Amino acid sequence: MQTVDRIQDKALIGGEWVPARSGRTFEVRNPSTDALIATVPDGGAEDVALAIDAASAALPAWRALPGIERSKKLRTLYDLMIRDADRLATLMTLELGKPYAEARGEVVYAAGFIEWSAEEAKRIYGETVQAFVPDKRLLVLRQAIGVTASITPWNFPAAMIARKMGPALAAGCTMIAKPASKTPLTALAMGELVIEAGIPAGVFSVIPGRAKEIAEALLSDGRVRALSFTGSTEVGKELMVLAAQHVTKLGLELGGHAPFLVFDDANIDLAVAGALGSKYRNAGQTCICANRIYVQSGIHDRFVAALAEKSASLKVGDGFGEGINIGPLVDDRAVVKVEEHVADAVAKGATVAVGGHRLAIEGHADRFYAPTVLSGVTRGMKIMEEETFGPVAPVIRFDTESEAIRLANDTPYGLAAYLYTRDASRLIRVAEALEYGIVGANDGLPSTPQVPFGGFKESGLGREGGKWGMDEYLETKIVSWGIEPAPAEG
Repeated sequence: MQTVDRIQDKALIGGEWVPARSGRTFEVRNPSTDALIATVPDGGAEDVALAIDAASAALPAWRALPGIERSKKLRTLYDLMIRDADRLATLMTLELGKPYAEARGEVVYAAGFIEWSAEEAKRIYGETVQAFVPDKRLLVLRQAIGVTASITPWNFPAAMIARKMGPALAAGCTMIAKPASKTPLTALAMGELVIEAGIPAGVFSVIPGRAKEIAEALLSDGRVRALSFTGSTEVGKELMVLAAQHVTKLGLELGGHAPFLVFDDANIDLAVAGALGSKYRNAGQTCICANRIYVQSGIHDRFVAALAEKSASLKVGDGFGEGINIGPLVDDRAVVKVEEHVADAVAKGATVAVGGHRLAIEGHADRFYAPTVLSGVTRGMKIMEEETFGPVAPVIRFDTESEAIRLANDTPYGLAAYLYTRDASRLIRVAEALEYGIVGANDGLPSTPQVPFGGFKESGLGREGGKWGMDEYLETKIVSWGIEPAPAEG
């Protein structure tokens, strides 16, 4: 089995590596093999209190540091992440099962958020607004909001930390990160690099542990002024209730149910390639992957045949295997959900074009599922109402542009959507009509560090990435400055 030179088994609080105050621990296992990778602290409220103390103590000096100095330290962190890309990718594949090449790509993508944030640290601009009277000046300042926190999911353990931590630190905030219990090791390794980059103690802490207890402790302390969460809509709504105690600012990137529209005039080869890249990345365990593939009647059958052929050619196996495209699902519950969605669709009339079953990999856990294409999918099937979070591509036939838009928007979610067409006017019409925060137009991979990432409706609040991600960690202040008249001369 693959190993790394060291695995951090303590929490990072106030610049020190410490066990949980309670003494509790939990195991991290490889979903591909069930092998024990590490035992890490099972942190809780006591650990959060210490981290908030440390973050509060570190805040004044870090916030007062000129933006260019914060930028230099974040740039150093970026360089260290690139230097350690192989180690971080190995950790990620061990704890998540993600194919190694994909994991390494995520590390580079994550480092891009740190690099972009390093540049934004130098560009936190205020304004001077013209007053209505000659004896006033109006200054608009943008200042760090204060102590912040993040709660991140298991499916992108490097990128989700970087996308939150980068802009927070660039803005002059301190941050306490709570990584997912399934994948805490990548975040802890990034904590090591934060220390090596010379970022002061207390500016960034990492506490693995009990999500509910940690979230409640963070949001019950008025010193925490902002919290960024990526996860389910249900948990996001619970956090909104908790945040009301101190009117804590929330950034929420929540559930999605992405439609993928393919029109008759689309380049079928490009559309199939886009669907493959979107649907099967991380074994379909992404919040913006194609969940409902709508194909216009004129090319429907050809598209299904091509997608099924390409899906069948994908290689499934252990993330460290040669040429692997799809690794294991994260746990047994995830596999059961995929099976339930496929069985429900078939029972209600869908046809399995390819896949539709688990794959046995000798010497490995029973969590591998064949890339699956379903045709004849209709409303009323579970797969049309819920995120599958697995390698299943349901295809639905449509006839007209207006029908496609109506079907795509018929959901409480609005994170990501995709469309493929060679008609420029249609592209603009449909992109503007889709009720989603992210639209991939002839592009199956629209996420990049320099643009805003976030959703409409029940898919969240706020944005991450680019200059917009900085706004989540900045307060706007107006200074109305009265000017005394010049003294009389002579």
